[in-house]
Amino acid sequence: MYDLTGFQRDLLYVVAGLDDPHGLAVKDELEDYYEKEIHHGRLYPNLDTLVEKGLMEKSQRDRRTNEYSTTRRGTREIEARTEWEAGYIDHDA
Repeated sequence: MYDLTGFQRDLLYVVAGLDDPHGLAVKDELEDYYEKEIHHGRLYPNLDTLVEKGLMEKSQRDRRTNEYSTTRRGTREIEARTEWEAGYIDHDA
């Protein structure tokens, strides 16, 4: 996961956490978090990159809607990143 941008990492986390991870749902979640519009030209190429890296899978719900899911590798990467981050967080603060 070290080679992902922060945006790609956020995409991976959002897809892993949504019950219905399709493109517009992912876009809505990130717009809420970033508090600004996420353009399709930024969203979909980055989702495709995560698919190409084997961290997500993409399937078609219908002719207009793609659904996304994390792969086992994607889930392992999230778990490893969470563990790595936990090593740097002072829980007693």
